[in-house]
Amino acid sequence: MTVPDRMTYIAATAAGGPEVLQPAAGPLPPPKPDEGLIRVQAAGVNRPDVSQRQGSYPPPPGASPIIGLEVAGTVAAAGAEVRQYRVGDQVCALTNGGGYAEYCVAPQAQTLPWPRGYDAIRAAALPETFFTVWANLFMLGRLTRGESALIHGGSSGIGVTAIQLGKEFGATVYATAGSDEKVAACVKLGAEAAINYRTADFAEEIKRLTGGRGVDVVLDMVGAAYFERNLRSLKLDGRLVLIAFLGGSKLEKFDLTPIMTKRLSVAGSTMRPRTTAQKGAIAAELRARVWPVLDAGRCAPVIHQVFPLAEAAAAHALMESSAHIGKIMLRVT
Repeated sequence: MTVPDRMTYIAATAAGGPEVLQPAAGPLPPPKPDEGLIRVQAAGVNRPDVSQRQGSYPPPPGASPIIGLEVAGTVAAAGAEVRQYRVGDQVCALTNGGGYAEYCVAPQAQTLPWPRGYDAIRAAALPETFFTVWANLFMLGRLTRGESALIHGGSSGIGVTAIQLGKEFGATVYATAGSDEKVAACVKLGAEAAINYRTADFAEEIKRLTGGRGVDVVLDMVGAAYFERNLRSLKLDGRLVLIAFLGGSKLEKFDLTPIMTKRLSVAGSTMRPRTTAQKGAIAAELRARVWPVLDAGRCAPVIHQVFPLAEAAAAHALMESSAHIGKIMLRVT
């Protein structure tokens, strides 16, 4: 495969609104020994991308300053230690940055094959949400068959994935969303019930829906604004897993008693700062347990809209509007 010397990518010209995202040109990133160089065909747009553009989520040391955490495309070159794939293979990857570009590098441990029948858009929609949901709902939250879960933001990329995988692996799933249209979408995806958080108290609704028992796991990206109601929504020995703080990170005058009396566990995690080995462990579980489900045609990502790479600013504006259901994608080549 012929690899050019330069590529087009999306640069954040300053910290600010979507308008700071502009096409630029520069050299290709050289792959390290354990990395592959991917000719990117599609990239996903995610909430952390918005935070990075705003200046509140800087890339970790050594990562590309270019925004973008998930891609799909064709392997264009491989480092000396890469054994899992070859030049020409179709792959998707959880990147450490650099996804909004014609070429991107990713460690082989964070790279997976396209599921059977997938195109680049659908394959690129997988890594960020599937890594996040598997690591937090199943590994950290320990959700198992026969249990129940409440998924906040049920119509987001994370929410759609969590609803589908929760049901696929035998759990009863409830969700919250911000409109009746989104509530209906959550139910269609497999939620037992969904709650419009703008018109109802989700904690009271979960109490009603579960006969007063509550759920085993809550997956939350809102944070402080939901914390007390999350604890009320959990049953005895329940687990709250925090993955973002869209509703703030600081609590005031909070009564911790329910954590003790209900034997609750509160945990949280981020994905990007994890080591390659830690992300690779998640990828290995996904390949063994989730990729066969995708190969069989189940739990596919929901694609809301696809933008050309040059229109990344418009994609970010849509992400910030929260008007979408599922994934927002960039078509690169």
